[in-house]
Amino acid sequence: MANRPSWSPTLPEGEEPIIRIRGLRNGFGDQLVHDGLDLDVRRGEIIGVVGGSGTGKSVLMRSIIGLQTPQAGEVEVLGENMIGRDEAEAKNIRRRWGILFQNGALFSTLTVAENVEVPIREYFPFIKPPLLDEIASYKIAMSGLPPDTGEKYPSQLSGGMRKRAGLARALALDPELLFLDEPTAGLDPIGAQAFDELIRNLRERLDLTVFLITHDLDSLYAICDRVAVLADQKVIAVDTIEQLLKLDHPWIQEYFNGPRGRAAAAA
Repeated sequence: MANRPSWSPTLPEGEEPIIRIRGLRNGFGDQLVHDGLDLDVRRGEIIGVVGGSGTGKSVLMRSIIGLQTPQAGEVEVLGENMIGRDEAEAKNIRRRWGILFQNGALFSTLTVAENVEVPIREYFPFIKPPLLDEIASYKIAMSGLPPDTGEKYPSQLSGGMRKRAGLARALALDPELLFLDEPTAGLDPIGAQAFDELIRNLRERLDLTVFLITHDLDSLYAICDRVAVLADQKVIAVDTIEQLLKLDHPWIQEYFNGPRGRAAAAA
């Protein structure tokens, strides 16, 4: 174990991961997306997940959070097995993470504050106003939104503000784990940089572990401690970008050493 290459998807022996995946297999009809995928995520890190179209980045996240049932394999989160778990037990585990989907997934008929309150009401129905409103206001402020945002509906917000509103809801239950699916997609460079800085600061302030699916090379360089690369139906490498650049896999070299990769590295 001590001689494992640095790009192994698993951690050194004795280091307990916050997410542990072994032998994951996912497919849809004749299309096999994952076959024998392994991955460990360290507690407290921001790990970026990259891969070409069709490599199953979102399918991997959905397998971890329980929205996709794998055909085979093991998924452990926070030390708990998630496959075939009793629903009541799984719900208690899910309370310990937050999720920001790519489009924000806000309820259009609810205000931003009401959206943030949804998970709080689900898990803590005994909490009543005004405490509920106070918690929502705090999460909205934590996400970098103006105080009056809570009164607005998603349709009244810009794309960047909707992302932050979705983040406020993801933070509603004080999670240990934060899953982000393409959080900077559709944002202008200034907005994307501000969102990256927000995530980095939240990680430090809240002691979060962040699982980040992204195509944004600037985000990978700016905030990720390690990057996991999906290809050939597996995680073929997971390491710092500096170490990944030493590997001779064609997709890794094309991705990180292409024109956009060089520009992100130089920024």
